[in-house]
Amino acid sequence: MIDLAIIGGGPAGLSAGLYATRGGIKNVVLFEKGMPGGQITGSSEIENYPGVKEVVSGLDFMQPWQEQCFRFGLKHEMTEVSQVTKEGKNFKIHTNDGKVTEAKSVIITTGGRPKRTGIKGESEFWGKGVSTCATCDGFFYKNKEVAVLGGGDTALEEAIFLTKMCKKVYLIHRRNEFRAAPITIEHAKSNEKIEFLTPNVVEEIKGDQNGVSSVVIKNTQNNEIKELKVPGIFIFVGYDVNNAILKQDNGNMLCECDQYGSVIVDLSMKTNIEGLFAAGDIRIKAPKQVVCAAGDGATAALEAISYLDSHK
Repeated sequence: MIDLAIIGGGPAGLSAGLYATRGGIKNVVLFEKGMPGGQITGSSEIENYPGVKEVVSGLDFMQPWQEQCFRFGLKHEMTEVSQVTKEGKNFKIHTNDGKVTEAKSVIITTGGRPKRTGIKGESEFWGKGVSTCATCDGFFYKNKEVAVLGGGDTALEEAIFLTKMCKKVYLIHRRNEFRAAPITIEHAKSNEKIEFLTPNVVEEIKGDQNGVSSVVIKNTQNNEIKELKVPGIFIFVGYDVNNAILKQDNGNMLCECDQYGSVIVDLSMKTNIEGLFAAGDIRIKAPKQVVCAAGDGATAALEAISYLDSHK
């Protein structure tokens, strides 16, 4: 029996582990299949985290978190959780290797994953010219032209990053207005390597056995069709939360979720199930910012401490 199980090793999970162990919980286990760090390790630049004045990559940014967060006794179980259930007062953590670990309390910090669009050719060329990670794949398009699809902060930030190695970046968005922060929009529009193609949608991604060769776009105002000769397109159109572990054998979710599958929590990161907390991008109305996820994790850990103290 462990006191606290933390499922997910991104900023929320690591922060929860730090605050829980430093706060006095003796037996805390972080379940994360790979090395902790989370989705942010794929980001090209971090420049808005308070107290970090240097502009660093997500991978470099998260590296010291691991050392710090494991300093006070946090344990790392390098395995994938398949389901979380609750029997009586205690939870059961089911892992893909067939093991079941009991826990007195649980913090879910599993985050999410980039959403696919369903565009013709997207699945066919996924990983062969269709990417959701400029940091991972941008180098392959050095001195070439590429396309970016999306209108949020991630799309614009990654478009800016791609200009460091690509000859030109076509930024495609279905509306003339963008959801990104004003400063991000300003940076993108002032970059001479970025060409804004709005209001446009991607009709098809074309290619051959070698990968993507072009992207067909359509103007939503005049229906004009245009084909961009590019070897790659980076897609940033949304996010699906990783909530599969909450699904029970009867098809219901362990705790209340909204219509998008995000876990419903209060300001203390409490779910409607006693002893179960959720933090970071898995929760409702998550800002999807590292500083917010870290704050969520700390809040959840403090609440878990209070919960465990009251149930001794």
